[in-house]
Amino acid sequence: MKVLITGITGFAGSHLADYILKEKTNVELHGIKRWRSRMENIIHIEKYLQLHEADLRDASSVLSLIEYIKPDYIFHLAAQSFVPASWKTPSETITTNINGQVNIFEAVRYLNLHSYIQIACSSEEYGLVLTHELPIKETNPLRPLSPYAVSKVGQDYLGYQYFMSYKMNIVRTRGFNHTGPRRGDVFVTSNFAKQIAEIELGLKEPVIFTGNLEAKRDFTDVRDMVKAYWLSLEKGEPGEVYNISSGQAYSIQEIIDKLLQLASVKVEIKTDPGRLRPSDVPVLLGDNTKFKQQTGWEPTIPFHQTLQDLLSFWREKLKTS
Repeated sequence: MKVLITGITGFAGSHLADYILKEKTNVELHGIKRWRSRMENIIHIEKYLQLHEADLRDASSVLSLIEYIKPDYIFHLAAQSFVPASWKTPSETITTNINGQVNIFEAVRYLNLHSYIQIACSSEEYGLVLTHELPIKETNPLRPLSPYAVSKVGQDYLGYQYFMSYKMNIVRTRGFNHTGPRRGDVFVTSNFAKQIAEIELGLKEPVIFTGNLEAKRDFTDVRDMVKAYWLSLEKGEPGEVYNISSGQAYSIQEIIDKLLQLASVKVEIKTDPGRLRPSDVPVLLGDNTKFKQQTGWEPTIPFHQTLQDLLSFWREKLKTS
């Protein structure tokens, strides 16, 4: 089997590569990188991968690559995925996320391949969720509140359209928040963990800067999330959309409290206005019933273990940097 992961050098992409190499046999694993891609997330497995340089926004390079690999499975994880950045660069976010996906679809369609394609969509698509709509089902209205969320709605609906129009084997997953080791430090859980590790090592004053502490998010360990990605193609139905979530939401305040319980220092918490968003989603709590019934997937890693592993990751990374 030939498997292609876009975004393989990123957070979820590297963990998906780990999962496939550990759990699956007879897989030829390919990944897309760019000349400026940081390789630190996959340096430990690089020799087991076939890496290719390509720009997903360039239709001709995508076509050439897909024609060369002829993948059985495509996991499309590459994206501009940082919500706050989408307000600063909305056009680039839309172009990268939507056009890049269209180029993959068009290449597979033009070559008449029967590849199974997973699109990593997002719970951010749901946006403004009303209290009586919790927990969120796949049938919930989409009310996106950021350019990033709009780009993901576009990816989501394009997946549906290409399935309906061309009967392509496309499965859409709406992943809720996920975290764990290697998470970029611009994302909330990782940012807090990094700040705590810096304070423990005496690299910064004992003050943690935060944004909106009232927002509630449904977190899944990335290692459970990438297993769900695989199952979405192995057992999911083309044309369907599935929530992938833990089914439990924590406020950002609760998360920082849990991390501080694991810390060896006392800190002061201060709000940083620069970390507040123009519009924020109050609560994201997913209903994963549909996906669990279809695939048998269950999250297995407790949230406290995820946070412990994330904090340990930053402690080690900062010690050796």
